[in-house]
Amino acid sequence: MTFQTRLADWLASPLVTNFVIAVILVNAVTLGLETSDKAMATAGPLILLIDRICLSIFVIEIVLKLIAHGRHFFRSAWNVFDFVIVGIALVPNAQGMSVLRALRILRVLRVISVAPRLRRVVEGFITALPGMGSVFLLMAIIFYIGSVMATKLFSDSFPEWFGTLGASAYSLFQIMTLESWSMGIVRPVMEVYPYAWAFFVPFILVTTFAVVNLLVGLVVNSMQDAHSEETNEKTDAYRDEVLTRLKAIEERLNAGDKV
Repeated sequence: MTFQTRLADWLASPLVTNFVIAVILVNAVTLGLETSDKAMATAGPLILLIDRICLSIFVIEIVLKLIAHGRHFFRSAWNVFDFVIVGIALVPNAQGMSVLRALRILRVLRVISVAPRLRRVVEGFITALPGMGSVFLLMAIIFYIGSVMATKLFSDSFPEWFGTLGASAYSLFQIMTLESWSMGIVRPVMEVYPYAWAFFVPFILVTTFAVVNLLVGLVVNSMQDAHSEETNEKTDAYRDEVLTRLKAIEERLNAGDKV
């Protein structure tokens, strides 16, 4: 076993993984404390010192991964993600760089790349994006049709909610989220248009309960697929390891028989 392989195995060990997660959480706390004037006045130098120590640990981890994996390091999307996040944190605090410095809080996102279960959630979400695009397109069509209808039906009496296509779309979005939809919008409209419920109730049923649940279903299915794929990879790796060991044992037995 080469040095790079041993180093890669050590970096992937539970001990190192849990240590990195702990450092990320500590760094998340210090970055939050930096936003408090009272905390910075009381223990500002200590908070900044802890932040620099955490950043140093992240840099060392990235360097060790580069040594362990070599050019293969950048073939992993999660490694590239960690590299970019740590690189942003190293940007000097110069004029015009305040936005990038504010992005230091993105270091907290590294807990996703370290924790396998969180990675599975993100991978499932990314896998679901193509299907979600179709659902979003369907929802956009429904919103456009609903906005045109609402503008034509209710704009005369309620111009603040349905006076324009944009205002109607925003009001319908509020109704879809069920935020003050009944007493805030629908019931006042029904006082002028008693049969307005025939428009709003089907809209809520289609958007809130059908389309949104369809999105949830796509994400859940993608997460299950990602979990199954990960399980299959572990099973294949274990099978290959067992076969390798059996082959080695068979070769030793054959060598012993020849002797």
